[in-house]
Amino acid sequence: MARYAPPLVRLIGELVRLPGIGPKTAQRLTFHLLKATKEEAVALAQAIIELKERIQSCTVCYNISEGEQCPICADPTRDGSALCVVEEANDLWAIEKTASFKGRYHVLGGSLSPLEGRGPDQLTAKALLQRLDGGEIKEVILATNPNVEGEATAMYLSRLLKPLAIRITRIARGLPMGSDLEYADEVTLSKSLEGRREV
Repeated sequence: MARYAPPLVRLIGELVRLPGIGPKTAQRLTFHLLKATKEEAVALAQAIIELKERIQSCTVCYNISEGEQCPICADPTRDGSALCVVEEANDLWAIEKTASFKGRYHVLGGSLSPLEGRGPDQLTAKALLQRLDGGEIKEVILATNPNVEGEATAMYLSRLLKPLAIRITRIARGLPMGSDLEYADEVTLSKSLEGRREV
């Protein structure tokens, strides 16, 4: 990259740090921005600055928010008896897009991962316990990712919450719609059989 001017090298280096952006994509994006008008580049830069200045964590559920509370926590029509626990805010928005859950959420801020130095103290588990003190919540849905870290987090939370005598459920796992059994891996098929229900 020594053949590029230092500002190009710097931007490529910054873009590579983003998830899912490799060196070639970073280079393409950099040259795209170079061809863009100054106004377009400034608008992008201002959007990033505004994001960092105005967005914060919701004081109730730790979702992303522009104010003290996110729109979901501020909505009085949401079902306060069901609480869906997710790892990150983007998981919350994935569930919201389905329009099938009308309860409230709690964002953990990650999953347990000893290899990455994330233990229970790095999650918002203590805040979750405080939310459950009120007695309004009757069911906690553990919607962590179906990977090793997500499963460990769900197991940790279920043990933590068990003494509270609240219904604890886990989102179902299994085969996606439109897939074929012959292409499914053994773990997915096994979880699909475990999670079967009456029809």
